[in-house]
Amino acid sequence: MTRLPAAVLFDMDGTLVDSEKVWDVALHELAERAGGRLSPPARQAMIGSTMSRTMQLMRDDLGQPDRPEAPDAAWLTDRVFELFGNGLVWRPGAHELLRAVRADGLPTALVTSTGRKLVEVALDTLGRENFDVVIVGDEVDAPKPDPEPYLIAAGKLGVPITACVAIEDSPTGMASALASGAAVLAVPAELELPPTDGVHLRTSLEGVDAAFLGSLLRPVALD
Repeated sequence: MTRLPAAVLFDMDGTLVDSEKVWDVALHELAERAGGRLSPPARQAMIGSTMSRTMQLMRDDLGQPDRPEAPDAAWLTDRVFELFGNGLVWRPGAHELLRAVRADGLPTALVTSTGRKLVEVALDTLGRENFDVVIVGDEVDAPKPDPEPYLIAAGKLGVPITACVAIEDSPTGMASALASGAAVLAVPAELELPPTDGVHLRTSLEGVDAAFLGSLLRPVALD
């Protein structure tokens, strides 16, 4: 008998939609506004991180440790909001997988480090009806790589985290999902992902369905 996950927990940026390229545009524009240029290593370190961590990396990279965070964070949010509003491109296989999971009646959660304002506009592309729970980065005490966002999602869905599959694209997200106890499927987008114990790597979500996700779950212990 095919075993299915109790729920599927989706990251957003780079996993469901190709939004890291949108962030790339806005972050480089912000660095230029600050009179500098964002380095490739700093940009890579920002993938999957929170707004506060991103702003810290920006200040460090530009050599402007005393630069106020709030105005930059507000400008960046507004710029990404504008770019998100133009529509987001689905990652290969992501839309098909989300539809298949919903058709099979599985609970779903969106678990992202992105803040509520930007997630709300992204949901215009993703479809609010596709998620039973939405966990965002600015509404948790300990964002990714802490496991809290995934644990909260499973708790709100009323399912054990160990019976869930989390789908991620970044080392930060992988660390969060692994630490939560979920089975983890990782599909690289902007960053190469090294082989990691407990993480199932694929080049894309094409061909993935609920049965495949169920096969990633740890075997159930028999008494």
